[in-house]
Amino acid sequence: MDREFLIDLFADFGPVTIRKMFSGYGISADGINFALALSAGLFFRADATTIPDYEAEGSKPFQYSTRAKTVTVNSYWELPARLFDDSEDLVRWARAALAAAQRAKVKRPKKKAASKPAKKAIAKMLAGKKRQAKKATRRAVR
Repeated sequence: MDREFLIDLFADFGPVTIRKMFSGYGISADGINFALALSAGLFFRADATTIPDYEAEGSKPFQYSTRAKTVTVNSYWELPARLFDDSEDLVRWARAALAAAQRAKVKRPKKKAASKPAKKAIAKMLAGKKRQAKKATRRAVR
């Protein structure tokens, strides 16, 4: 799939950003990646809400092989082939994929910043190690 094909495919969906990613393209809307266009096909973001729709169409999750094993990525499912000819239904599936990606983004816990006491303890520990290193250097020079 080339970039121009993807632009035409998503024309009825609305504005999308198409960026080079791996061996294909990542497709996003509103800053959220919801589709992957790879040599293996077009894959939409899916979750517990949308996976049954993909299963009903006979679609499979994205898979790739490493030297040791085959990895299945259940968060991206292959777009049913019939949707390439049905732009109205494609838009509906793309919106569902974007919604799944938005739900996944909400579920991710934010990283907690270290508290002030923890930051002070870390700084104190590092300062102590620097002093020890300086002392060891001075002894070695003498």
